[in-house]
Amino acid sequence: MTWVTIGLSAGTMLTMAVVLTAILGWANKKFQVDVDERALSIINVLPGANCGGCGYVGCGEYAEAVALEHEEVNKCTVGGQSCALAVAAIMGVEVGETLPFRPIVHCGAHYTDRLGRNEYRGEMRCSAANLVTDVQGCTFGCLGFGDCARACNFDALEVIDGLATVDYEKCVGCGACAKVCPRNIITITPFKSEQMLAVTCSNKDKGKDVIAVCDVGCIGCGACARTSSLFTLKDNLSTIDYDAYSPTCSLEVLDACNKCKRQRLVFVGKPTTDDLEKTMDMEAPALVEPDFKTTVDDTEWRG
Repeated sequence: MTWVTIGLSAGTMLTMAVVLTAILGWANKKFQVDVDERALSIINVLPGANCGGCGYVGCGEYAEAVALEHEEVNKCTVGGQSCALAVAAIMGVEVGETLPFRPIVHCGAHYTDRLGRNEYRGEMRCSAANLVTDVQGCTFGCLGFGDCARACNFDALEVIDGLATVDYEKCVGCGACAKVCPRNIITITPFKSEQMLAVTCSNKDKGKDVIAVCDVGCIGCGACARTSSLFTLKDNLSTIDYDAYSPTCSLEVLDACNKCKRQRLVFVGKPTTDDLEKTMDMEAPALVEPDFKTTVDDTEWRG
């Protein structure tokens, strides 16, 4: 009797295994999702950073968008031009020159430059401090609690003396820093050269109000705009026309920088060979590497 029971059990299990295998095999074919071979090829040439700089959740989603929805092939900020060329080759299309996107911090004030700053005892995050009215006098400037630095997966950001600072040697332009800045003072800007001219201030108040809260903020005096057509005043703040901007700045532009009373027109980016030679014997480089960060509407370029 025992052997009969064992036999029936074994037979039942075997029958169930065969039936379930058949069902799973049918379901696998019935509900199979075809993957475009081009998408798989694109995934293989993407850097795999999954940083979201392209506007998609990860590299896989971007690869599918390119292969199936004809998305642009040059949206990978981490991969840059070489990656765009590889993706374009897979899709059988041409791609023009791709400019690297990098963040510019539109604030140049360290703790010692900020007036009206009060002790803050809340959550040490910019998103939380931004909800408090009297953290510091300037309601436009960097809060300095490092939300941008924590969001960067490439260790390209550091808060130094209360000011977000970009390490352009490490930065890949993914845009994560700009997305988390509650004051929108970090802009992701196409870099036409290793160094770009920037207005390191975001304060749109009138000059006398800026002076009351910051020792270095732009006061909207218009000296730069009177010197060069590259600059215009918008809401009391100097802005740069990046469409007209040239990597080889003219003497007119350099003159505008020299005339800025608050020294808010600064070249940011990687130091050149000449910069390194000039500062070889100095403890700190004369070249200012972004002491500031900014998030602004991606469709709006500003200096």
